[in-house]
Amino acid sequence: MSNAAPNLVMIDCHDLGRHLGCYGRSAVPSDAIDALAADGVRFDGAYATAPQCSPSRASLYTGRHAHDVGMLGLAHAPFDWALHPGTRYLASYLQAAGWATHHVGVQHVAHDTPENVRALGFDTHDASHALAPDVAAHAAARIEDADGPFFVNVGFFEPHRHDDGRFGVHPPYDAHGVDVPPYLPDVPDVRAEMAAVQGAIHALDRGVARILEAVDARPDARDTWVVFTTDHGLALPRAKASMYDPGVGVALVMRWPARGLVGGRSVDALTSHVDLVPTLLEGLGLPLPAELHGRSLWPLLRGDAEAVHDAVYAEKTFHTAYEPQRMVRTERYKLVANLEVDILNVPADVLRSPVTPHVVDTIAEERPPLELYDLTADPDERTNLADDPAHADVRRRLAADLLAWMRATDDPILDGPVPSPYRAAALRALGAEGGGTA
Repeated sequence: MSNAAPNLVMIDCHDLGRHLGCYGRSAVPSDAIDALAADGVRFDGAYATAPQCSPSRASLYTGRHAHDVGMLGLAHAPFDWALHPGTRYLASYLQAAGWATHHVGVQHVAHDTPENVRALGFDTHDASHALAPDVAAHAAARIEDADGPFFVNVGFFEPHRHDDGRFGVHPPYDAHGVDVPPYLPDVPDVRAEMAAVQGAIHALDRGVARILEAVDARPDARDTWVVFTTDHGLALPRAKASMYDPGVGVALVMRWPARGLVGGRSVDALTSHVDLVPTLLEGLGLPLPAELHGRSLWPLLRGDAEAVHDAVYAEKTFHTAYEPQRMVRTERYKLVANLEVDILNVPADVLRSPVTPHVVDTIAEERPPLELYDLTADPDERTNLADDPAHADVRRRLAADLLAWMRATDDPILDGPVPSPYRAAALRALGAEGGGTA
C-alpha cells in the first residue's frame, strides 16, 4: 500500500459517558478533547450498544451487536466471556489491507496475552494498564516512529475506578467547580466524588493532548483520522450498567482535515457504536462486510442525510450477575425490557461509591418487565409510562421493534436463560463431563 493512504488513531476510555466540557459540562477539565471537538465533528446522539465495558467494546470494534459475537459479559476472570471464533475485529481488516496495527493500553475484549491480542489483528501490543501519562507516552512514540500507513488504537483506563473504589492516584480537580449530574443529589459526598472523577478526566485529557501533539507534528497530520470515544457512562448510580441515557450515552468526536471533518460541526442524529466499523472501513476505502450490523455514518458526515437510524439498541446480559435487559431508543421514546428479576441493578464498583447510599432508595427496587419513557417530557427517565393507556400504541410499536431486532440479530435469550462460562467451569469442577448439562 502506498504511504499516501490515510492513518487512523482511535482513542477510547472507560466509564466517561459524555461528561466533558464539549458536551456542556463546563467545570470538567477536558481542554484537549474539547479542542478536538472544536476542530472536528462532535456527535451529540451517540449511544453505546451496552452500558458495560467488554460488550460495548466488542460492538465498537466488530460492527456487530455483542450477543451476536459472543460477548455477553465481561472478558476478564472470573467471568471470561470471549468473542466467537472467527469474529473479525477492526484491526484485522486494516492489517489485511496493509496498515501497520498497534494497540497501546487497555482493550478489555480479549485476555491481555500476546497471542490473544495478535488474534484481534494487532502487530504490536503494549498491554500496560499504567496511568494515562504512561499510556500516552507509549502511544505518542508509536505515532512518532510510524512510517505509515498505520492504525494506532489507544485505550485509557481513566476514569474507571480502581479496586479500592477511588479514581486512581490522580488528585481531585475542582478549579472551576464541579459538575454534578442531574440524576444525583447535590450533596457534599457527591461533590467530593465528582471532583475525584474530574481529576481522573483531567489526567485522561492530558494524555489525549500528548497523543494529539504527536499527530500534529507529523507531515501527514492532515491525512490522519483521529477518533475519540468512550465505552459507556460514569461509574455512578443510574449510569454505568444501566439502560438510562447516562449509562448508554457516549461521547464521539472525530477529526480528519483531508476529508473535511473539521470546523467544529455537530451531528444530532442517533448513532450507535456499532456504526463505527462500517464508517471507518468506508472512509479508508475498504469494503464493507455483509455481516456488519452497523451503518456507515458518511451520509451524515457528507451532509447527504439527516439520519441513518430511526432507533438504536442496547443490551445487558451479565455484569457482576445475570441481569438481562434489552433496550430500544428513538429520538423521543425509550423502551427497556427487563428479562429477569433484579432488585439491585448496580455493578460492584458503583456499590463502593460514597454516592450510592444517597440514592439507594431509587436503585434498590424491583424492575417491572417493561419501562417506557418519554424523553422529551421526562429526560431524566423517572416516570415509567409502560402501563399508561395513553401510550399503549407507543409501547406496542417499540416492543415489536425491539423483538424484531432481537430476532434479526439471533439474540440467544429468545431461546431461554443464557448460562455464563462460569457455569461450565463449575460443572467441570463438579465432575460433569465436558462441563455440559449433567
